[in-house]
Amino acid sequence: MDGVAGSAVLDRRGFLTLGFGAAAGLADQWLSLDPPQLASVLHGGAIDAELVTCLEQRLPALRQMDAALGGGHIRNVVDAELRLVTNLLAKGTYTERLGKRAFSVAAELGRIAGWTSFDSGYHAAAERYWISALRAAHTADNRAVGANVLKCMSLQRMDADRTDEALSLARAAREGAKSVPARVLAMLTVRQARTHAVRKEVRDCEQLLSVAERAMDRAEDEVAPAWASYFDQAEYCAQVAACYLAVERREAADQWLAQSLATQSRDCRRDRATYLIWRADSVLGLGDVEHACELVSRAVPDIADARSVRNQNRLAGIHTKIKKYRHPAVSALDDQLHSLVA
Repeated sequence: MDGVAGSAVLDRRGFLTLGFGAAAGLADQWLSLDPPQLASVLHGGAIDAELVTCLEQRLPALRQMDAALGGGHIRNVVDAELRLVTNLLAKGTYTERLGKRAFSVAAELGRIAGWTSFDSGYHAAAERYWISALRAAHTADNRAVGANVLKCMSLQRMDADRTDEALSLARAAREGAKSVPARVLAMLTVRQARTHAVRKEVRDCEQLLSVAERAMDRAEDEVAPAWASYFDQAEYCAQVAACYLAVERREAADQWLAQSLATQSRDCRRDRATYLIWRADSVLGLGDVEHACELVSRAVPDIADARSVRNQNRLAGIHTKIKKYRHPAVSALDDQLHSLVA
């Protein structure tokens, strides 16, 4: 995994590197291969429990910075943290139990590094980070963390309109995560449902949404891993809304997005901007141009501050749709966006 840290961050924005069908093979391997026995290298210093705990405790701050600032702002920071951990694992000595914890940290750092790259438009780098994160999760025998990586890869494939692979990855994530907490099950199930929605497989989508709803009902009574804490009620509502947007059930999407935005933490600036744009799309489809412009206007400051290429693309897309209408609110929005780039 240490060969990825540092080199991937230098990648120019580019296309996916895995050929068609390779991602499905990766998903099949994840489901079938047994984890290896850990064997540490003997020429470095010892990795003790205090050090591993310190590394684990640094992860929440990276997740929080990503949510608040966007991937472009912290991509290099995460890569540096990943290099630190991979170097320790390559040169240090450790027990099998501590090694599994450290490899789990490396896997989560690889996932975050992949996500920040994906958010910034560096798709090939994201893919390399995630494949390495999968290997680290496999070495740690941490199937839940690996499933979360596969979930992220599925979204990348979906955005690239490679929906067969997106579905294979989402299904492998859900099937491979055995005995996970209810919150994690809901998260993985909604991802697979959303992939079916994009493919217009409405029945499959609705069946999985029912499973996800039952899991979310149980989530408050269970302790979930820290990396799944972002998947709260607001995020769940937004992901259900995304399913309904994909199948053009705009009234349902608007209702779910209203719930999401009403309960979302103000710290999640990038996600709030995303869901404002999604809601603008839903109400525009319902014929409310003024409300759509108001929602986009609220999203603009967060998009301007967060270096998220995906949200910049969303803003450009909704603006193109809105510009087709003659309305004073459209002119006001045009002025706001013009001042943003001036």
